[in-house]
Amino acid sequence: MAESLIIDSGSKEDKYRTLLPQIAAVTQHEPDPIANMANVAAMIHSTFRFWWTGFYRVSNDGATLVLGPFQGPLACTRIPKGRGVCGTAWLEQSTQVVGNVELFPGHIACSSSSKSEIVVPVKAGDRIVAVLDIDSEHLDTFDDTDRAWLEQIAELIAPAIS
Repeated sequence: MAESLIIDSGSKEDKYRTLLPQIAAVTQHEPDPIANMANVAAMIHSTFRFWWTGFYRVSNDGATLVLGPFQGPLACTRIPKGRGVCGTAWLEQSTQVVGNVELFPGHIACSSSSKSEIVVPVKAGDRIVAVLDIDSEHLDTFDDTDRAWLEQIAELIAPAIS
């Protein structure tokens, strides 16, 4: 089944347009948040072939982001609020698009191969429950198209992962 979900052709916009309803179909009847995060990370990663795609979940005590399901190389396990791109997205409750991670104040280098990054908060009501983190091994990979579509994906999946 997963093989049929991979979208290999078309523009970035076309890929997101096709991916969004597929994510909805996969997550809408699955009650387990970990399973949903795993499938969403795999679907995005397979479609775009990013360097790293995954989730960090807000810890039970609300003090850190904890590594969740992901696709890609080894990752940082815990990220404090306000630290790095993920911690900043969580603190500011806003999407962070970073063209060159080396220029981001306080960037956490989990991998020296990561060059650009986008982090989208996943909100359940007025609280952040997770962040969707995507890294690229190329500079300036992410733009307003990614921001708009990934924010839609985060909104769509929030009930399925909270």
